[in-house]
Amino acid sequence: MARRGKNPEVDWPARPDTSLALNRMGTFDWDLDSGRMHLDPTALEVLDLRPDEYNGTPEGLRVRLAPAEEARLDTRVAQAIKDGRSHYGAYVRTRRRDGSPAWTHIQGHILRHPDGRPYRVIGILRDAAHDPGEPGAAGEQAEGRARMTGVVERTTAILAHARTVNDVTDVLKDPQALGHLGAVSVMLGVVDGGRIHLVAEGQLGSYVPEIEYTRIDARFPMSEAVRTMQPVFLVSREEFQRRYPELWPYIEPLSVRSGVYLPLIAQGRPIGALGLLYTREGEFTAEERNLLMALGSGVAQGLQRAILFEQEHDLAEGLQRAMLPRRIPEVPGARIAVRYRSARIGRDIGGDWYDVIPLGDGRVGVMIGDVEGHDTDAAAVMGQLRIVMRAYVVEGHTPAAAMARASAFLLELETERFATCTYAEVDLTTGMLRMVRAGHLDPVVRRGDGSCHRIQVAGGLPLGLPAREQSGTGTGYPVTSLELHPGDTLVLCTDGLIERPGSDHDTGMREFMAAVHSGPTDVEELADVLCDLVGDSGGGDDMALLVLRRRGTPGARGGGPLRQRLEPGDAEAPALARHLIRAAVAAWGARDRADEIELAADELMTNALVHTDGGGDVSMRLTAQGRIRIEVEDSSSALPRRREAGDWAVSGRGLMLVERLADEWGVEPRGGGKRVWCEFAVDASEQAG
Repeated sequence: MARRGKNPEVDWPARPDTSLALNRMGTFDWDLDSGRMHLDPTALEVLDLRPDEYNGTPEGLRVRLAPAEEARLDTRVAQAIKDGRSHYGAYVRTRRRDGSPAWTHIQGHILRHPDGRPYRVIGILRDAAHDPGEPGAAGEQAEGRARMTGVVERTTAILAHARTVNDVTDVLKDPQALGHLGAVSVMLGVVDGGRIHLVAEGQLGSYVPEIEYTRIDARFPMSEAVRTMQPVFLVSREEFQRRYPELWPYIEPLSVRSGVYLPLIAQGRPIGALGLLYTREGEFTAEERNLLMALGSGVAQGLQRAILFEQEHDLAEGLQRAMLPRRIPEVPGARIAVRYRSARIGRDIGGDWYDVIPLGDGRVGVMIGDVEGHDTDAAAVMGQLRIVMRAYVVEGHTPAAAMARASAFLLELETERFATCTYAEVDLTTGMLRMVRAGHLDPVVRRGDGSCHRIQVAGGLPLGLPAREQSGTGTGYPVTSLELHPGDTLVLCTDGLIERPGSDHDTGMREFMAAVHSGPTDVEELADVLCDLVGDSGGGDDMALLVLRRRGTPGARGGGPLRQRLEPGDAEAPALARHLIRAAVAAWGARDRADEIELAADELMTNALVHTDGGGDVSMRLTAQGRIRIEVEDSSSALPRRREAGDWAVSGRGLMLVERLADEWGVEPRGGGKRVWCEFAVDASEQAG
């Protein structure tokens, strides 16, 4: 049987061409579904790997890649996949077996299914040190020029993909990045107001404190380069001493005999300066000057992009964080931790959100969601959706009604966006947990005994889709109920925590479940462990996480709640509810009141079925005060009232019976519906027995 996603037109693994091997170009074939990666013999040779050292997966390359380079390459591949591109390329710094550095150029072609999902990457690896240069017949000088040209081109190409100022400085500080230019020290300064701020200084420890924070009008070569926007070439130690006497005391102890300070100019204004110091002495040739000017131009462009990227990202991330709750309230009976991490993709931020809503009476609502798209509009929609969802919940609407109203609200905004969401309402006194889901990931519960489960929550369509597309009756968002026992932990997250570049969804979910199962019991520590699965980048997507642990010591299960749905015309539901109630009453030590409790519950269920159109839900639980509580919720906002029935009347005695039988009863408005309840005291000695 053929493997899913296999393209019959391209064999596995892809066959290398002899001409590639002769030119020291190896091939790789990466199956994204299985995670296998095949390297041909030439590719292994380029990476200086023996066949027995390579395990056939991308992780097997880590012995030759620095962590920063691995992250940069992963980001490049993930961005190409996300943008829908079919090709990507990158220069990466690698390590040979003896620890010496090298440069490797990687080019990949992404294969996709007809639906656009990527399933395979085929590409080449080549030793960048063997890039074509001038023929050896031109002598050592021509070879040096070719080497310098190659270094400048490769450095400029790498800087073109720098996303942060740190990315720029990492390239410049690497001995292999500019070492072939003959420089023994590399310094980078960035203009900050009327000063130049040193952000990088590397190689041989030749730190020159002139640019830690230097005024632009100071008598230093870097200041002059920024001030005049012209390069400063120094060809001897005497020239250092004569032109810059304030700098000379710092240069004199070093073996420096020449240097160049290049202004970094972007859009007609200086944004920084690059300093290179050399042990050689003498003039710089015209070709060398042109190469250095080209290098300065490439560094300036990379630095400007990185500065703008960080400014835009900080602005966008600040906007998104302003849309999220400023603090998480303390909730008696629970410990809650939240995390949010944004993918570093500039101003293209996402619409992930979370919220915690105290509801009183020992209840709390928690939600998590994700608006489609990665832009400021997605963040703005997220903020509105979070606020209206909170408003509906606080107003008293049931979880299902609140979700349905939020969906209608998003549809009315006409943003052509949809959102996924999970909302859970927890009664921390009883442990009753009611959840609704709108196209979102299923939540995960870790029990106090350490077992871990995905909760199959019956879900509706994502928010914002037309109501006519929703199936079923009622709100379109069915409620799933279960009990959260003392010591149990509920985990909600967005898909940024599950997705991995180059891996399928199931792999990410397995890693996530394993981390939840083996993670610490403290919610803050567990949240950190889960975030570490993807690191600061969020796996290429924004990520939101909410962890709630019910306080208390795990113990024997029991005490409810029991819950049963009542649908009009379903004759079995009330009978099943009565059976469950009688069994629970006996188990909870109130056998002597079983008839009274069953009769009162039957009256409340009958009222919901007879006097409302949408049926309702009946639940039963044991309260912290040791009382048995019956609750019936329905979708009618009309409140019941007690009536005096005549001797021969066939109706009107329901609430009168409930009032006579129960120790207490009452009605609670719930948004578009209501909850009618009654409570029965239970003898403590019988309950203990």
